[in-house]
Amino acid sequence: MLARRLRPMAHLSFAAFLTAVVTLTGCQSFLNSRYSNSVPPDQGIVQVKGLAQSVVIRRNPLGMPLIETTTFHDALFALGYVHASDRLSQMVGLRLMAEGRLAEMAGPGVLEMDRFMRAVNLKKSAEVLYSNASPRMKKFFEVYARGVNAYLFRYRDKLPMDLAESGYRPAYWKPEDSVLVFCLLNFGLSVNLKEEIAALTLTQKVGSEQLAWLLPTYPDEPLPFEETAKLKGLDLRGQLAELNAVSTAVNQFSDAHMLGVAASNNWAFTPQRTRSGKSLLANDTHLPLSMPSVWNFVQIRSPKFQAAGVSIAGVPAIVAGFNGKLGWGMTMVMGDNQDLFLEQIKRQNGRMHYLADGNWLPVRERQETFFIKGQRPIRETLYETRHGPLLNSVLGERKHTLQPMQLSSGFGLALKTTQLEADKSLDAFFDLSRAQSVEQAFEATREIRAMPLNIVFADARHIGWQVTGRYPNRRAGLGLVPSPGWGNEFAWDGFADPMLHPYDQDPPQGWLGTANQRTVPRGYGMQLSNSWFYPERAERIAELAGTGRHDSQSMIAMQYDQTSPFVAKLQTMFSAPGMAEGLQAAIAALPAAERSKAQEAFNRLMKFDGKLTASSADAALYSAFLHQSARETFLDELGPESSPAWQALVDTANNSYSAQADHLLGREDSPFWNDIRTAQKEDKPAILARSLAGAVTLLESKLGSERSAWQWGKLHTYNWISETTQLAPHMSASQRTSINALKGYLDRGPYPAGGDHSTLNVAAYQWGDNFDTWLIPAMRIVVDFGREEPLIGLNSSGQSGNPASKHYADGIDAWLKGNYMSFPFQSQNLDKVYGSRRLLLTPGK
Repeated sequence: MLARRLRPMAHLSFAAFLTAVVTLTGCQSFLNSRYSNSVPPDQGIVQVKGLAQSVVIRRNPLGMPLIETTTFHDALFALGYVHASDRLSQMVGLRLMAEGRLAEMAGPGVLEMDRFMRAVNLKKSAEVLYSNASPRMKKFFEVYARGVNAYLFRYRDKLPMDLAESGYRPAYWKPEDSVLVFCLLNFGLSVNLKEEIAALTLTQKVGSEQLAWLLPTYPDEPLPFEETAKLKGLDLRGQLAELNAVSTAVNQFSDAHMLGVAASNNWAFTPQRTRSGKSLLANDTHLPLSMPSVWNFVQIRSPKFQAAGVSIAGVPAIVAGFNGKLGWGMTMVMGDNQDLFLEQIKRQNGRMHYLADGNWLPVRERQETFFIKGQRPIRETLYETRHGPLLNSVLGERKHTLQPMQLSSGFGLALKTTQLEADKSLDAFFDLSRAQSVEQAFEATREIRAMPLNIVFADARHIGWQVTGRYPNRRAGLGLVPSPGWGNEFAWDGFADPMLHPYDQDPPQGWLGTANQRTVPRGYGMQLSNSWFYPERAERIAELAGTGRHDSQSMIAMQYDQTSPFVAKLQTMFSAPGMAEGLQAAIAALPAAERSKAQEAFNRLMKFDGKLTASSADAALYSAFLHQSARETFLDELGPESSPAWQALVDTANNSYSAQADHLLGREDSPFWNDIRTAQKEDKPAILARSLAGAVTLLESKLGSERSAWQWGKLHTYNWISETTQLAPHMSASQRTSINALKGYLDRGPYPAGGDHSTLNVAAYQWGDNFDTWLIPAMRIVVDFGREEPLIGLNSSGQSGNPASKHYADGIDAWLKGNYMSFPFQSQNLDKVYGSRRLLLTPGK
C-alpha cells in the first residue's frame, strides 16, 4: 500500500535508476519484469498446508476469481489465500491504519494519523465484537486467517513492490485482524464527526450566532439555531488551541481511507414493475477514487454455501451480491451514531481533571508506544473522560512531530461512539449472505447493530428494505455540533429500540430505493441523523423508477445516468417572482464586459437540459457557476482559501446537504449575501450576477474563449491515484522523489468525467475548491431474477492491487464503458465466463 524510500541499486538510488530506465525504455515493462515473481500463477498445481481437500480457482477475463471447493472450510481458507494473492498490500495497510501503526512502515509523516487512531482505539472495539461472535464465526475467521497466512508464508520473499521496497515485513494474519478491518470500515461510516469538527472551526471564524446558516440539515427543515446556540459564549478561539491539529489529523485519515463519505445508491423493483415479472435489484457503492478500489469481486461454489459479489480483502464475507436465491446491496444511512463532547479540563495536583456534574474528576490515562520507521520509539499518554478519548490530548501543536505534547487547561474534545457495544453483527452479516428469501433477510439484518446501513434485498417475488445500526437517544440537542459535556443535559439515554428502525416490504408503488437521503419524515420517532445527503439522487431514482417496466438494461442506464435534478431547481429559483427581476437588474448594474458574460451565462443555464455529460459545454458552465457562487457567497467571510474555515465549509459540502446548495435555492435573508469587502451592502441577486459573470471568466481562463472548445470533461476528470501516491505528501523529500518517479506505473488517468455529486453516476468534486473527481461508484451490481444468470457486476479498478499484475488496471476500461461481467450459478455456464485455466490448490504436508 505504501512505497517508501527504495533500496539502492549499485551506485544509484532506485529512483535515479528508475528515472534512467524510464527515459530509455519506459518503466512499466521494466518494473513488471522486476516484480513478476510477486504475481501468483493463475494455473498449475500448488500444494498448500491447511486444506482438507483440493480447491480449484478459475478467473474471468478481468481476473475475478471463482473458488470451487467440496467443503465450506476450504472455501474460507481459499478466500483468505485469494484475498492475500490479490490485495496483500491493501490488507496490510488497512490493518496498520486500524491499529494506528502506519508509521512503522511509512515513517513520521503519518504519525498524526496513528495518534488519532490510537485515541479512537479500534483494537478495543474489535475485541468486544469478536468476543461476542459465536464459536461458529470465530472458527470461520480462524480458517480464513490460515488461508491468508498460507499465502504469506509461500510468498514471504516475493512481496509486491510497495511492500518489498518498504522494508516492512508484514506479520501473519490473526482472526482478530479481520474484525479490526471490519471496525475500521464501520468507523468510516461516522458521517458526522468531520462535520462536528468543522462546526467548531467555523464557529471560531464567524461565531455561533451565524453558524446555523452554514449547517443546514435539509431543504425543507429550519436552520438549527437552537442547536448551534450550545456553543454560545464559549471561548473556543482561546481555549481550544489544538483544534486545527485535530482537524488536520482527521482529514488526513479521511483522505487515506474514508470518513463520513455519503456513499451509494440501491433500489429494487417488485415483479409488477419489471418486464420479466420477477424482481430486480441494483446497487452501486460510492467510495473515494483510488487504485485499487476497496472492493474486489469473488464467487464461491461449495456444497453448503454459494454466493458471488463484492468482498473486502481482510474480511471473510461477501458484502453485497447474490447467492442463487437472494440479492442484496447496501448504502449509508448517514446515521449519526457518535458525538463530540466539549470538556472543561484543568491540571490539578499534577494530574489532568475534567468537570462532571460540578465535580472535578481525574481523567483516565492510557499509555501508548509508537514505533516509527527510522526513528526511536516514543511513548505518549492518552486521556479519556466518561464520554470517551480526548482527541486533543494526543493531537495538537508541537515544536517537533516526535515530541509528546502537554495538554493545557481549557477545553477537551471527547469522542463518544457506539463501537464498544456488544452485539451479534458478525453472525448476522454471514446469515444475510445465506438467506434464501426476503423474510430470512429481514431476520438477519435486524440483528446488525455495528453498522448503520440501508440494506435492500430481493428474491424472485419480493423486495425489502431494512435500516441497521445502533442510534443513541440524546436527552437534548441534535448531535449536529459538539455538546457541552460538563453536565447531563446532552447525555445519551441508551439507544433507540431496534423495532423503530425503518423498514419496508413490497410497497404499493412497486419499488424501493435509497441514496443517502432523509429516508424518514421529519420528526420521526427516533433520531437517525441530522446530516442527510442532498436529495437529488433519490429524486432521480424516483423519477426513473416511474417510467414504465424495467429490466437489466434500464438498471444499467440508471447507474450511468448523469442528469441532475438540481439544475431544474436552480432554473426555478432564477425565474421566481422577485428574483427574476432582481437578478436582471443586478446583471444590468455590472460593468459592460461583465454584464455581457453574466447575461450569456444566464441565458445558457436557463436552457440547460441538466445532462452533465463529459462533452457538454453547458455542463461546464453550470459547474463553473456553482463553483463561483460558493466563492462569491462565503469566501469573504471564511477566506482566504488556505484558511481552516474555508476548508471546513468545502468539507461539509462533501459529506452532507450544504450551505452552498441551501443558499442557492433559498435563504434570501442570509447575512452571507453581503460582501464584507465592499462599502455597499450586497443582496442575493447581486452575488448571483457576479457569479454568472465569473463562471464565464473562469471557463475562458481554463478552456479558452472559443465556446465550442468548452467541455465539462476537460475540467472534470477521473484520476486513479494509488494509495502510495496519496500518502506521498506526508513523506520525506527523498521518499516523495521515489514515489513521483513511479507515478506513471502506479496511477492511471486522466479520463474525462461527467456527472457530479447530485447525479446517479456520481463523480463528486470539492464544491468551491476544484473540479477533481474524488468520489465515484466504486462497484456496480445488478440482480435480475428474470435472467438465466441473474447477477452482473463490475469494479472500478482492477482485481489486483499489485501493479505488476495484468489485472491491476484492466477493470477501468470496463467500468468506464459499462461492460458488466456475468457471475453464473448454473454449471453449464461456468466455462463460458471462467474458461478452462485452473489453479489447483492441493493439501500439503
